[in-house]
Amino acid sequence: MKSKYRIAAACFLACLLLWIPNSCTSSDQKSSSTPVKWYSYKEGLTAGKKEKKNILINFYADWCGYCKKMDNETFKDAPVVNYLNENFIAIKVNSDKEQQVARDFYVQGLPTIWFISNEEERLTSLPGYVPADRLLPLLKFIHTESYKKMKFSEFLNTKM
Repeated sequence: MKSKYRIAAACFLACLLLWIPNSCTSSDQKSSSTPVKWYSYKEGLTAGKKEKKNILINFYADWCGYCKKMDNETFKDAPVVNYLNENFIAIKVNSDKEQQVARDFYVQGLPTIWFISNEEERLTSLPGYVPADRLLPLLKFIHTESYKKMKFSEFLNTKM
């Protein structure tokens, strides 16, 4: 039971930290020539189990401006792309076309990112636009399973 509260607190703190205004701009980030390897929902779940990797699900819609901004900035940032491709299975779900999947994950706004384990255990969600410099530490926090032993703020103070 303590673990659930710790995860919830860490997720809340992560969301809070992601909303703090950022003084860095995306122009400081290096764009990757290698794209994120996106999977469909079903293919991604199968790949996650097979490769024993956590899964990032990116819920988006074609009309969503911030979804496009994440595609053009966050998901083209070289460190984010490399870390995602190496350590996660990335799934992209169009919430207009796959409405049932979006409902199953309680998606109420876009973009929304969900992190789930390779066994499909829901770890946390992250609503709204997330710049690359804020997503990368969260990817590391989830991948290393640090959320099981510390708060996100403590993780940020450690050497990543």
